[in-house]
Amino acid sequence: MSAGAPVRTGGQILADQLAVHGVDRVFGVPGESYLATLDALYDRRDRIQFVTCRHEAGAANMAEADGKLTGRPGVCMVTRGPGACHAAIGVHTAQQDSTPMLLLIGQVERGTRERESFQEIDYRRMFGTSAKWVAEIDTADRVPEMVAHAFATATSGRPGPVVLALPEDMLRETAQVPDARPYTPVQAYPGAAQMEELRQRLVRAERPFLLVGGSTWSAEAKADVEAFAAAWDLPTGVSLRCQDFVSNDAPFYAGDVGIGINPALAERVRDADLLIVAGPRLGEMTTQGYSLVDIPVPRQTLVHIHPGAEELGRVYQPALAINSGLGPFAAAAKALAPPAVIPWRERTRAANASYAAWQALDPPPAGALNMAELVRHLRRELPDDAILCNGAGNYATWFHRFFRWRRWKTQLAPTSGAMGYGVPAAIAASLRHPDRVVVSANGDGCFLMCGQELATAMQHGAKPIFLVVDNGMYGTIRMHQEREYPARTVGTALVNPDFVAYAQAFGLHAERVTATAEFPDAFTRALAADKASLIELRLDPEAITPRQTLSEIRDAALARRV
Repeated sequence: MSAGAPVRTGGQILADQLAVHGVDRVFGVPGESYLATLDALYDRRDRIQFVTCRHEAGAANMAEADGKLTGRPGVCMVTRGPGACHAAIGVHTAQQDSTPMLLLIGQVERGTRERESFQEIDYRRMFGTSAKWVAEIDTADRVPEMVAHAFATATSGRPGPVVLALPEDMLRETAQVPDARPYTPVQAYPGAAQMEELRQRLVRAERPFLLVGGSTWSAEAKADVEAFAAAWDLPTGVSLRCQDFVSNDAPFYAGDVGIGINPALAERVRDADLLIVAGPRLGEMTTQGYSLVDIPVPRQTLVHIHPGAEELGRVYQPALAINSGLGPFAAAAKALAPPAVIPWRERTRAANASYAAWQALDPPPAGALNMAELVRHLRRELPDDAILCNGAGNYATWFHRFFRWRRWKTQLAPTSGAMGYGVPAAIAASLRHPDRVVVSANGDGCFLMCGQELATAMQHGAKPIFLVVDNGMYGTIRMHQEREYPARTVGTALVNPDFVAYAQAFGLHAERVTATAEFPDAFTRALAADKASLIELRLDPEAITPRQTLSEIRDAALARRV
């Protein structure tokens, strides 16, 4: 007992700790296992908004997206058993994307544990490999301690998800315990000797390349790394779905090192004599299936900067490893004085010209709707602070290739490759930034994985514009089937609803576009609707990638078999 502290239930203590740590929004689906917490949030409703979602996967994706946007842990509340299982997708995305997130799960009463009681799950085992820390709070007096530790863990070093299980009876019991202090993230800083070594390696380089991505960035860090790249005139790329980390209009920008990479850009990364990787883990997508960088000793001189010490040397042995948050690193890099003569300037201009040419290429003709032109229209018309969200699928490659990001935190997309992300992410973005335009790109398969969250958008006043690219199939898998097993497709065809009628049933403004020329006016009307809107884009199934039609992929595969 602590003199002077109020006597509160575990649920009240939890709600108060969320307020202490600056939480202003919680995403969730209510459940009987944490009614005491919901009741406590009623008394905090002027400071903490509970966003009622229609599925725990949607709630978890919204929390993860909110964490991406703010750099603070996005918070999701779900009930035990099925609720936790549904929310697991958001935890996995937060892990792979290094996003700070807190998942709070109602748990069975303490006296019924280890009996496989109703909806009981051991969350330490369930989330043990996909969260930074998993714990169960056994007594109400430990809530401040463990919640503070959860926030610190989620934001320090390499950020990620934390899972706390909350036994139902613990939330009802009372305790007299003081609140914790607000959490403070801990990040490592680069050493002066390390930064001088980086400078010396740059001075000796002939073909350097800077690759930016990962986590622990900020708008200030973005500006600092851009200043570093500009001063040294470094050809600079970004990792998968981190295209808003560097202005795509910068004269040193070379493109994104991700899915559907420009072949010339891939060759530049392979050919670099100094590869400076600031933030990315160098996972499978960024390295094109671990082909751009040799394992375990890269042929490029590798300088790897990462906030998590455990990641440095995990796959690749760098010549110089710098354990640092990206904000401190970018500030230190900005201060590095470049030489009077930079020998690779022409290579940087060539890299930027190659990026521009890659964007200017027109895709093979396939149907009346040209996705490249549609995305170019968005690029021309959207304000620089518009937020573009997407999930996973071939449709996303059109946006990644033909759009240009200029401002910090204007791209929300899962590097985990999770489908169903685009709808909830856009809702979270619109709630966080109601004054900004939010566009959500979705495939037809991707959209319906969380399409029910249109109800959440309408209930809470979110106003994204949802684009649904409807080609009647799981396009990415169909593409791979045709490439590996041509003309033998199974399980990839879809029978879709009328997406316009579906959206209108929720109260959205909705239209259908079947030809390129129809899109500009339809998009203008969506912008003017002053509520959530949906535009269904009927795309010919042949338009499967910006480089090849579906028939071309199939024919090439068949020709290899002859």
